[in-house]
Amino acid sequence: MPIRGAFAIVVDKSEEGRRLDVVIAARLPECSRSLAASLIAHAKILVDGRTKKPGYRVKPGDEIRGHIPPPAPVRFNPEPIPLDILFEDEHIVVVNKPAGLVVHPAPGHASGTLVNGLLYHCPTLGGIGGVLRPGIVHRLDKDTSGTLVVAKTASAHENLARQFKSRGIQKTYLALVYGEMAADSGGIGLPIGRHPVDRKRMSTQSRKARAAETSWRVRERWTGITLLELDLQTGRTHQLRVHCAALHHPIVGDPVYGRGRSAFQHLKNKGRAHRLCERLKIVSRQMLHAWRLAFTHPQTGQWVSFASPLPADMEQLIAELRNNA
Repeated sequence: MPIRGAFAIVVDKSEEGRRLDVVIAARLPECSRSLAASLIAHAKILVDGRTKKPGYRVKPGDEIRGHIPPPAPVRFNPEPIPLDILFEDEHIVVVNKPAGLVVHPAPGHASGTLVNGLLYHCPTLGGIGGVLRPGIVHRLDKDTSGTLVVAKTASAHENLARQFKSRGIQKTYLALVYGEMAADSGGIGLPIGRHPVDRKRMSTQSRKARAAETSWRVRERWTGITLLELDLQTGRTHQLRVHCAALHHPIVGDPVYGRGRSAFQHLKNKGRAHRLCERLKIVSRQMLHAWRLAFTHPQTGQWVSFASPLPADMEQLIAELRNNA
């Protein structure tokens, strides 16, 4: 749990020129830099009795005093939701999120989320990284399955958030897409932003797009369907779904960006195409799985990697494609 209560710090020579929020986070390891910056901005932390900005460059002898308030009460109820835990220690927990499970509460999903289950499993999670998304440093779409890391301490949250921002975390996905890729590997760098008309969708034609990079490799091919391994260099909303659609190979089962008819427009064997179309009609969600997540452990500094096995629905569809090849 983060340190709570009053504190006093005297800056020494070795800290000269460092940012005020950085010094506080370094001296109080369980107080994240973001929390320190917020307290400074709200005049809850003073330097020699005066208000400063989080970016103030400290000088030797500066006396920093402040008070870290207790965490705000968590608004969401813990719920005994089963969790598939891949790894856990005092600092992080890595879970295999099933498709259909929302990551954190939001309008329309006030309960039954991964956060509700995490709060039941780890009661001290409340207040880590904010009450709206306790412990969450990244997310997966409701109907995307796979590997997700959650911070159990403020310092772990700050460290992981920094790794995601600096692109220091490797995120590898598996996806079944319509059609047959012309090459064995490639990349796409189209920027992504809000759709100019439908604000619930993302688009590569947005007027306010942000840089987005995805690389892909073919894992397996069948008539009309390809299994891809995808690496995210960035983490934009719906990035893989939008990029695959932009390549004219939308993800199988994607209800928003999928265009199923285009999958079979080049097939000569109409009978096989028809059978495959009938099978794909019962796919109830996008066939996208966050397979592997690799990063630097926020406490030990060791490079760690975690992988989630394919979910049953995706594994079954792949088995059928192999059997009918």
